[in-house]
Amino acid sequence: MAETLLFAALRQALDEEMGRDVNVLVLGEDVGLYGGSYKVTKDLYEKYGEMRVLDTPIAENSFTGMAVGAAMTGLRPVIEGMNMGFLLLAFNQIANNAGMLRYTSGGNYQIPMVIRGPGGVGRQLGAEHSQRLEAYFHAVPGLKIVACSTPYNAKGLLKAAIRDNNPVLFFEHVLLYNLKENLPDYEYIVPLDKAEVVRPGKDVTILTYSRMRHHCLQALKTLEKEGYDPEIIDLISLKPFDMETISASVKKTHRVIIVEECMKTGGIGAELIALINDHLFDELDGPVVRLSSQDIPTPYNGMLERLTIVQPPQIVDAVKAIIG
Repeated sequence: MAETLLFAALRQALDEEMGRDVNVLVLGEDVGLYGGSYKVTKDLYEKYGEMRVLDTPIAENSFTGMAVGAAMTGLRPVIEGMNMGFLLLAFNQIANNAGMLRYTSGGNYQIPMVIRGPGGVGRQLGAEHSQRLEAYFHAVPGLKIVACSTPYNAKGLLKAAIRDNNPVLFFEHVLLYNLKENLPDYEYIVPLDKAEVVRPGKDVTILTYSRMRHHCLQALKTLEKEGYDPEIIDLISLKPFDMETISASVKKTHRVIIVEECMKTGGIGAELIALINDHLFDELDGPVVRLSSQDIPTPYNGMLERLTIVQPPQIVDAVKAIIG
């Protein structure tokens, strides 16, 4: 076991997969000589050369299209978005090409590509650099969407995503790159479609993902002291949802709180509520509670920024209110 930072865990995954399969390549802005905006690709340029670690122009739509074409020919490109908000410029290529080509070609093409990079609300990064794009892409057919939250699952999920034959959107949170965790020295894979029961409990099911996993764990310290027993589930897979794990938990607790950094309107929580009401309505003792970010562009002001997203005391209050 070795203590590893989350960004280093992602780098290990890339290095291992590039060493295992010559068809894996990395492309994006500053991924080569600079080593990536958060050093996820550090030293890979020197190790694998410019044909497998490609520095691109500031042209997201163009290099995403190039990656789709590369995937069609059998390569396995990994795109790094310097900031995931910039990938809105490549929405056409991701939605109309990456997501659809396997279907519109009648299965003649597979699109084994990964689109990864930093996103989420950081610390005073401004509205354009504080995007949460999971809801933007959630309705696009043909995509898989995952959100890592720890060094362990970051490494295992990225390896699984690179090996998958479908386009995978891989969300990393800008404030989690310096998380530390002991990682095993043997190879492991984390399934792309499975949620993780972070803490079993019987009082209420808390569904969360990415940075909010850690806000929920902060809230847990207070809740345990006051005698509450919540079950915390890290969704990890945002498309498709792991309804088997979610269902088992709801049938046990009969209460649900969703904690997300995504916006409330049309967000991940909204889709989750719809599915829970469709399939588990009779198991519920009350309405599903949704804690989401404010429906406004993220302010630059630090205090206002903090007020736009869910904080641990709000989670504590929500648990107390739903249990009664």
